[in-house]
Order: sequence, then C-alpha cells, then structure tokens
Amino acid sequence: MSFEEKTSETVNSLKCQNCGAILHYAPGTNSLKCEYCGTVNQIENESLPAAIRAVSYDSFIAEQQSHTEATQEAVVVKCVGCGASTTMLPNVTADSCPFCASPLVVDTAQTTRILQPHYVLPFVVKDNEAVQYFRNWMSKLWFAPSDMVKKVKDGSSQQLKGVYIPHWSYDTDTDTEYTGQRGEYYYTTETYTEEVNGKTETRTRQVRHTAWYPTSGRVSNTFRDVLVSASPSLPLKMAEILEPWLLDQLKKYDGRYLSGFRAELYQTNAEQALVVAKRRMDPVIRGEICDDIGGDEQSIDSYDVEYDNLGLKYLLLPVWISAYRYNGKLYHFVVNACTGEVTGDRPYSWFKIVGLILVIILAIVVIYSLSQSK
Repeated sequence: MSFEEKTSETVNSLKCQNCGAILHYAPGTNSLKCEYCGTVNQIENESLPAAIRAVSYDSFIAEQQSHTEATQEAVVVKCVGCGASTTMLPNVTADSCPFCASPLVVDTAQTTRILQPHYVLPFVVKDNEAVQYFRNWMSKLWFAPSDMVKKVKDGSSQQLKGVYIPHWSYDTDTDTEYTGQRGEYYYTTETYTEEVNGKTETRTRQVRHTAWYPTSGRVSNTFRDVLVSASPSLPLKMAEILEPWLLDQLKKYDGRYLSGFRAELYQTNAEQALVVAKRRMDPVIRGEICDDIGGDEQSIDSYDVEYDNLGLKYLLLPVWISAYRYNGKLYHFVVNACTGEVTGDRPYSWFKIVGLILVIILAIVVIYSLSQSK
C-alpha cells in the first residue's frame, strides 16, 4: 500500500460512521471514541505485534541525507513566542501554545511533510485524572503562592493540553579503553603529645595514607533506551524527571493514536541528541572504569569510548502540560500521561517564607525565655 493510500485510509478511519464527526483516541484503551454520539471504533493491530526494535543509526542518518525516510503530511503551526512547532487540531480556530501559553496564530498553520515516528506510546492517564495528579502535587508545595494554588484547585481539565513530545531513544554497546591510577590505603603509627588534666601526655594514633599505582584496562557496557527529549520547549531536566516511561507498551506508529491530541515536531535532530545521550551514558561508563580499577580510591587519567551497534528509535511520548505566566514569568507543569508522574516549575511566596522565618525566630525566643525563667 502506498503512503498516500495509507494516509487516506487513516483519515477515513477517523470519521464517525454514525454522525460523521472526527473520532478521538480514548486514553487507556485501544479504541477511538466519538465525543458527540459515543460511537466507539477499535484500532486494529496485528494479532502478534512485532518486537520493538531500534533501527541502525547510520542507516537512519543516511536516509535523512538522501530524503528517502518515511514521511507523512500534517497541518503544523509554529508559535511566534517560543518557536515550538506542533500539529494542529482539526476545526480549531483559536488556541494557545502548550509550552509558553502564547496565543497561536492559527491562520499561519501550514500543511507540510514531517518525519514519521517509529513508535508511539499512547495516552493512558485521562485528562481528569491528570488534573487530580496535578492538584495533589500542588498541595505539597508549601511555599507556593496561595492565589496560584487556589487557581489550580478551582480549575478544570481545560488547564491541561495533551501533547506527544518527540524523543530519540538510543541503544549501543560500548567498549572503553582507559588509563588511570589505583589508590590503596596504608597506615603508619604517629606519636603526638596532648594536655590532659594539666599534664602533657605522649600518645599514638594511626594515620591513613594512600599509595597510588598506575593501571589500565578495558570495560564494556550495554545501553538500551537512553532517552533524549527532542523538544527544547520542554526543559531537559524536566523531561528526565518524567522518566521512567513504560516503553514496553510502545505501539508501532499509527496516526489514530494522535487523534484529539497535538504532537510537537522535533527540533533537536538525531545527531544533536546523540551528543546528549553520550553525556547520559558517561557516568555509567566512568563508574564501570572505577569498579574495574578497584582499590580504595580511583583516578581516571584518560579513556576512549567506542560505540558499537548504535541504534535509535524516534518516539512520541505523551504528556499533559500546562504553561502559564505568573507575575510575568513563565511556568510549566507536566504530567507523564502513562505513569502520572508530575514535575514542573514553581513560584515561591516570599510572604510565606518570611512568615515561617518569623515563626521560627519567635519559637526560639519563647524557648529561650522559658529556659531563663527556671
């Protein structure tokens, strides 16, 4: 089946056979649901789904350079505020950017061909469930401004937008040659004098030293699913806090899982993300080197890493996100739409902080006063 035929088939499968409205994917299910008449259509998958596998990194890059990779058409709108490019929901005439809350110029949306992901992780957490996770998280922020907390508690699921965030996932086997030094402790007895009850006494103590010996070797590591967010719109630290993802539930990419949600286009390409992935692998490699050196202390002088069997997957991972401005500053709150993990920026109420400090000072004064009165 040609790409055009498959695209047409997907579009037709999104139409409700009962009323003609667009069907939306129902989180936590394997079906599409009509929001108007309640009709439910199953998303048919292979009876025996194929194993989740990475593609060759080198082959993927070569296909991109020769423009032979799989693509699809999508209506995309670019935010003039933060630069994020996301797919546009059908029949939407006004919207705001999920990443910076800026109004989107819907009239500038364009139909363009975009890289087709390898896999998608469908939404599991529903919007109302995400709001509850969000509220529970907010209730634990002691120093958050009261008016902001009230706004969240009084809000609804409209605060959150369902977005698929692009990620690159890397697999590799590393072989690392290193040179370093192994430190081994030894002890000597040291004599010293000390005043005890007005008298000088001579005593001894054990003093630790470290003897260093040059060493070299080779270590191997296996890495699977090293994730890197391809969206600078979502801070990298925030994306990492949302981990782990339920990657064993990945589905072969099917546009029907995106119906009713938005998907951001990647802005960090596979080559740029590989640099970040290597940084994430580095502490593990260094830890393996230190274990191999042994001894009581370790010092790494140099090491050279070879990345073999390098593979990658282009994934879409689901989040519920809320972006808003408070006192002129942008804040993000994000819910992992598979696990319910919540992370975000948070403003601080200096009134609450100063109040707590005053309470502590008052408590100290009271305790001191009571102790003096006895």
